[in-house]
Amino acid sequence: MKVNQVELVISAVRPEQYPEGDLPEFALAGRSNVGKSSFINKMIGRNSMARISSKPGKTQTLNFYKIEETLYYVDVPGYGYAKVSKKEREAWGKMIETYITSRDQLRAVILIVDLRHPPTSDDVMMYDFLKHYGIPCIIIATKADKIPKSKWQKHLKVTKETFDLEEGDELIMFSSETGLGKDKAWDAIKSFYK
Repeated sequence: MKVNQVELVISAVRPEQYPEGDLPEFALAGRSNVGKSSFINKMIGRNSMARISSKPGKTQTLNFYKIEETLYYVDVPGYGYAKVSKKEREAWGKMIETYITSRDQLRAVILIVDLRHPPTSDDVMMYDFLKHYGIPCIIIATKADKIPKSKWQKHLKVTKETFDLEEGDELIMFSSETGLGKDKAWDAIKSFYK
């Protein structure tokens, strides 16, 4: 998908702040520092629409990006970041849970993991949470360019097995550097709202 028009519509913390209308929404979840901003920027063909921070744990709101007037990417705070107070983490957790479990416009969660390492217990917990609520999931395994091509299948297998991936859940290898997986990711997203 060629993206010409993108805008950050609102950074919300409460349901009454969510945008109105019925455009499909796709939440982006993942550990702090896993490359969510880089994924968003690559997908929309921008360098700095989603701010990439050297300090993990920077996203503290639900950021609604409207794309081509057809859908929203909703960037949610990263999880598993230790330098945030327990109280803050609980508040984010509640905010994310409220959004994910009660938003009718949410079509799927794009769960971003680092292909170089097995999914963390936080990643698995997030996946299990989505399964529990029956929320479709697209798993994007980033940083594929940092692994030799000959080891891709091995890393994908570890990711699948660690998640105990359910039939029908897509696992897409991705690189924000090379654009690998970008078209596949768009196809997976479009399959939820066409």
